[in-house]
Amino acid sequence: MTPPIPSPLKAITLTHIRYERGDKLGHFLAWISLVPVFISFGGFISHFIFRRELQGIFFFLGLIVSQFINEFIKTTVQQARPETCVLLETCDSHGWPSSHCQYMFFFATYLTLLGCKGIGFSKNIGLNLLTWGLAFLTMYSRVYLGYHTVAQVFAGTALGLFLGAAWFWIVNKLLFPFYPVIEESAFGRWFYVKDTSHIPNVFKFEYDQARAFRKKIASERESESKSD
Repeated sequence: MTPPIPSPLKAITLTHIRYERGDKLGHFLAWISLVPVFISFGGFISHFIFRRELQGIFFFLGLIVSQFINEFIKTTVQQARPETCVLLETCDSHGWPSSHCQYMFFFATYLTLLGCKGIGFSKNIGLNLLTWGLAFLTMYSRVYLGYHTVAQVFAGTALGLFLGAAWFWIVNKLLFPFYPVIEESAFGRWFYVKDTSHIPNVFKFEYDQARAFRKKIASERESESKSD
């Protein structure tokens, strides 16, 4: 009896990055291609754990929606990756539009618009320049490493720019009035979800509040020790 032929294996293309051995630039660009992973798991998850800002939560939700749209378009259009996909073992997935480029340009667009609105750390010009630099490097890396054609990365870039701007408008025009409702809801109270976008300098505000509270506790303890 002939043993059954095993099904071909499929890689998770978001993290399955290959480059030519000995190519230092390729090695560097392979790490650049992983920036979306670092932002998602290192940035947004830690943001929710420690900050729980509604702007950050909706920002992340927008990126998830964007990726679902990307996957829908890819499976609908079904445009093949370049011929280098044979070496990269990615021929079983589609290439148009580039999800990495879409992710990074959505991220850069939304962050820049937050800065224009004057919300939190997004006002930092250096941070915005770094974000756009990483976005363009990601765009270049996907072509250099052979995962996409030029047309595919430009399509992902254009879609990321559009969706980032559209989602920013949806969140800050349509959903923003409901922030107080979310804060006062059972979900908001249970997870301490908040909105501090109305505070000009959140870091200074929290710093001053922490110092004032520490001084208050020290003063109360001093008063108790004197009364004893």
